Amino acid sequence: MEKKRIITRREAIMSGLAAMGGLLLPGCTRVGQLPPTYGNILRMGDALTYAAHRSLLPGQSLVREYSHRDISSFPATGTLNPGDSSRPNHSELYAKLHHGDFRDWRLSVEGAVARPGLYSLEDLMRFPSKKQITRHTCEEGWTAIAEWQGVTVRRVLESAGILPSGRYVNFFSFDGWADGIDMFDALHPQTILAYAMNGKQLPVPHGAPVRLRLETQIGYKSMKYLQRMVVTEKFDDHGDAGSIKLGWSWYNGI
Repeated sequence: MEKKRIITRREAIMSGLAAMGGLLLPGCTRVGQLPPTYGNILRMGDALTYAAHRSLLPGQSLVREYSHRDISSFPATGTLNPGDSSRPNHSELYAKLHHGDFRDWRLSVEGAVARPGLYSLEDLMRFPSKKQITRHTCEEGWTAIAEWQGVTVRRVLESAGILPSGRYVNFFSFDGWADGIDMFDALHPQTILAYAMNGKQLPVPHGAPVRLRLETQIGYKSMKYLQRMVVTEKFDDHGDAGSIKLGWSWYNGI
């Protein structure tokens, strides 16, 4: 009896989520279906949050921005230099790029775009820059405020030419991580590729030379040490390189 009741509740929840998903607008402004890996009971809360945010929040709601006097200390908790040779899976390429002050670093933009290509730091800096002083909310419970400067992901994607099939933007880092966001978050005006922090070149502990700043989600989604940005039509949980298998939410909106 208990097993039957759990199954019935699960089906009811999924039906409700599907109904909410049907209210969402298709295309790049709102996502019309839930990520497929949310089809298990451990992800029900995540799916409900995702669907509620997409259907109930007005447009591209902005997070709060602060003044320079609000800037605080900002620990780089849990960060390891990807080029550190003492690490088992260190990146020799990252170490070489770091040694050259990242002059030869390139961000690969590929996938469902009309003009895939490589972007240097200079290339990114030629775009109109965006500065924002925002609060970083860490999954460990602490917060910090910093000023970030970079280029919006939207401008880079528009430069590459987003194809109509593009629904997700996936990021790959030099330290072996992969993660993704939907196109709605990618096009948010505060989602940037940051190359400066508090008026200085982005330091290695905070993800040099370029990191993602995804202000609408919990801190671990703002990936450091970016190497590739790939637009896809289908959702990808990235297997062992992703966060879902480790128990982290794919969507963690705040």
